[in-house]
Amino acid sequence: MRKIRIIFYLLILVMLGAGYYFYPKIEQYMYGMKTIGIEKQLDFYVSTGTNFDVLVDSLVANKVIDSPEKFKKYAQFRNLKNRTVEPGKYEFFPKNTLHELVNALRKGNGEKEVRITLNNTRTLEDIANKITENVEVSSFDFLMLLNQKETQEKYGFDSETIRTLFIPNTYNVWWDISKEELLNRMAKEYKKFWNASRKSKAQEISLTQSQISTLASIVYSETKKADEAPKVAGVYINRLKKGMLLQADPTLVYALGDFSIRRVLNKHKLIESPYNTYKNTGLPPGPIITPPISYLDAVLNYKRHDYIFFCAKPDYSGYHAFAKTNAQHNVNARKYYAFLNKEGIR
Repeated sequence: MRKIRIIFYLLILVMLGAGYYFYPKIEQYMYGMKTIGIEKQLDFYVSTGTNFDVLVDSLVANKVIDSPEKFKKYAQFRNLKNRTVEPGKYEFFPKNTLHELVNALRKGNGEKEVRITLNNTRTLEDIANKITENVEVSSFDFLMLLNQKETQEKYGFDSETIRTLFIPNTYNVWWDISKEELLNRMAKEYKKFWNASRKSKAQEISLTQSQISTLASIVYSETKKADEAPKVAGVYINRLKKGMLLQADPTLVYALGDFSIRRVLNKHKLIESPYNTYKNTGLPPGPIITPPISYLDAVLNYKRHDYIFFCAKPDYSGYHAFAKTNAQHNVNARKYYAFLNKEGIR
């Protein structure tokens, strides 16, 4: 009887010991099965050198977790504490569990290769903001690099033409790419775009590569109809050859910095700016927007014709009426101005 009692007590001790050992693990396991707190997909970025405490603060700020102390305890249980988390872009979804979240961070499952898309930028600041959206480099640091005279001269540009270095496209780069590596990558893409064939066509037009980009930016601002772009480019090239003022309204809008202007007036033509093509002959010193590749090629393959004027058609088609003489252009212009007045566009 005494022996049975001893065995019974030993069993109780074993059970208590097992409970003491396993209960915390079961508790942590059950905590890990909880879903994270977000309601929609979250792109979560971890910078190089981020430590555990900074990581937890960021998770709280993004409302991924609501109890940092419980999470820290669970993360420690999963061996995440006191180690540097792998940098990268992590995608979290509402149905993800805390177990899946910690597992991704612990194994470094964040994207190392990310996509950057460059289009519709007007200023260096726009370019810096756009190109650094999905990488670790800050837009401020990248902008500072672009503004350095040494950087501009290194790649063969100046403060205005440096914007033509960036060819609009979508690129895959490493998340933790440095600002210097990022700029060098864009320079390689620029050289790749400007192959022997395109360089030869630019020389035939007697324009530099930056000037081609500048003219393409004007053409793109004049017409969003890609099939019309080579014809519009032909008008401007004809005017350049004749030494005429380009008189491109979009350059005035750029000079004024007011992109809400729908109708350019005579008062706008008085602005003192190198981008005022109503006062200055030739092309402006730089592009007024980053033109798509198709418009760069539209300039390089411009349509040969005798038109030196064009005016928007008096409708909402987006196309233009072209003219060879000032008299015919005035007829087209009067029709368009009458249309603007009728539509109440001032």
